[in-house]
Amino acid sequence: HPQRNRLAAETSPYLLQHAANPVDWHPWDDAALALARREDKPILLSIGYSACHWCHVMAHESFEDPATAALMNELFVNIKVDREERPDLDRIYQLAHQLLTQRAGGWPLTMFLSPQDRRPFFGGTYFPKEARFGLPAFADLLRKVAEFYRTRRTDIQRQGEALEQALAELTPRPAADVGALSLAPLEAARSALAAEFDPEFGGFGTAPKFPQPTNLELLLRLWRASAAGASPDLHSLYMAALTLTRMAEGGLYDQLGGGFSRYAVDRSWRVPHFEKMLYDNAQLLGVYAQAALATGDPLFERVALETAQWMLREMRSPQDAFWSSLDADSQGHEGRFYLWDAAEVEGALTAEQFAVFAPRFGLDAGPNFEGRWHLHAQRPLGEIARTLGIEERTAEARLDEARRALLQRRAQRVRPGRDDKVLTSWNALAIAGLAVAGRMLARPELTQAALDAIDFLRTRLWRDGRLLAVYKEGRARFTGYLDDYAFLLHALLEALQARWRSEDLHLASALADGLLAHFEDRELGGFFFTADDHETLIHRYKSFGDEAIPAGNALAALGLNRLGLLLAEPRWLEAAARALRAAWPMLERYPQAHAASLIALEEHLEPPAIVVIRGPAAEAARWRDALARIYAPKRLVFAIENEAPGLPPALQSKRPADGTAGFICRGMTCSEPVNSLEALIALTRG
Repeated sequence: HPQRNRLAAETSPYLLQHAANPVDWHPWDDAALALARREDKPILLSIGYSACHWCHVMAHESFEDPATAALMNELFVNIKVDREERPDLDRIYQLAHQLLTQRAGGWPLTMFLSPQDRRPFFGGTYFPKEARFGLPAFADLLRKVAEFYRTRRTDIQRQGEALEQALAELTPRPAADVGALSLAPLEAARSALAAEFDPEFGGFGTAPKFPQPTNLELLLRLWRASAAGASPDLHSLYMAALTLTRMAEGGLYDQLGGGFSRYAVDRSWRVPHFEKMLYDNAQLLGVYAQAALATGDPLFERVALETAQWMLREMRSPQDAFWSSLDADSQGHEGRFYLWDAAEVEGALTAEQFAVFAPRFGLDAGPNFEGRWHLHAQRPLGEIARTLGIEERTAEARLDEARRALLQRRAQRVRPGRDDKVLTSWNALAIAGLAVAGRMLARPELTQAALDAIDFLRTRLWRDGRLLAVYKEGRARFTGYLDDYAFLLHALLEALQARWRSEDLHLASALADGLLAHFEDRELGGFFFTADDHETLIHRYKSFGDEAIPAGNALAALGLNRLGLLLAEPRWLEAAARALRAAWPMLERYPQAHAASLIALEEHLEPPAIVVIRGPAAEAARWRDALARIYAPKRLVFAIENEAPGLPPALQSKRPADGTAGFICRGMTCSEPVNSLEALIALTRG
């Protein structure tokens, strides 16, 4: 392309996709905002991300069209934003869209802003080039919006003031008379999830279905907390296990290469929206590892390991960090990379392999996606083995051979595009998932991958005591957000349980201090999404609800509480308590939408057992690994060799006179040293 717009200087793969558009795109920066004010043109703000299918559609239809681009350039200052680089902007304008239209948002997000104050006065998501789907043609819409801006300034000003006030009121103020917090919202959340549970296919609600890993983790914890009592909560275990099984057997899961797509468009998990996101797989890796340990089900262990292998094979950079996503599209068609013709599969396999593979994955039935087959488990393997007159282990071996052969064949296809920027928050989720899986499944290579990613973040994205949010091609950019700090704090505490490194504890402590110094709402409790020295926007956002990723406030409270208990630091414990009190109105009203906060609430009210093992390195690690083989989510285990450097007093003081010993701390009270591994296991199984 002989001409490229201002996005050509950006590093975001999504913005670079638009660098050759005839639209005069700007990144969100002071120059673009000043230009809009100077020329008195409204801002057309377009927010999307690299793996977004409908973002690509709108780009091909409108942003690559010279006539539409000319109209955009004439009437607006056009700003393109990658929502993964600027989640602060995305969250504000998604909320504004919902308030203005009374409809859910999504991507691409198309908002029209007043240049004077950046308040939106009209918006939508995808708009087609020609009128259809009940939506106006994009060019017609552009003319009408520009005319509205020219002729209705007073109305726009009045609406903008009302919108800003509405945004400020979205987070309810904690009541002065909250009183003592309780575990009541946990039981309410469990009841709400049970009411929404699909007893046939698992999951919650109907199509489209999303994985909701934090809800599944909460259900596993609720079951485990009751398991030793007279009435174990088997239904919570059933809801989690059935959902994990159906997702693993369905088309949501990549049956050849591992890893999960974003969501399923149908109730039975068979047909996904094919984009693959790091954050989904990072969280599901951890949940499947926990379920494998809790139940002993080999399916859960296999899926956890295959998901980890997919992350390491396809999403890890040469510098040991993790990239962001894979597109849904390949060669211009959604899902093409993953689809099969029955004849192609038959030609790639032996007759014995095909005889098992075809009924297992539905190739002996009709196609399920645009005349082709997307693989999902159709018939039980034992049933197929009986039909063929072979042993089940023979059928399983042939199935594995077939999967490997087809994965190699698929690798020759044109791959989906990959967004190869590194996001601190999503890498933190990956670190946590790998650390949990490494510890619970006894896979030290996964633990090492987690530690290598921590080292990348420490050296590339931790500067002068502050985190940065994005890394690409040698450039670290954007002041870190709440999620960056909270998720990495949580991840470091998981990694320290997998393998102790004192430098990781020091980083965790610095992150905890950073949360209090730059993000805490000192008046009302909780944490803002942006730091105190962040760019001033129309709203400083604070939320406690989980979305596709856990709420930053929830993991901040969880991490501060855990670190505060480990190091006996009241400042962090008090900040965690203030955050939970700030969240309380939402926890009472919509508990099932706040699963991560409920986990933090439980650990605040019933502090986990913190086990500190001290001794020679090899023996301390052996004790740690023995404890890790028991699913005990309300127990944290840190194995610290006697010669570990730089320990704070709360840990340095826990050292046996000789040999190896464990110290069990509950709240602020710690036991005498326990000198027997068997006794330590017996005392901390709950």
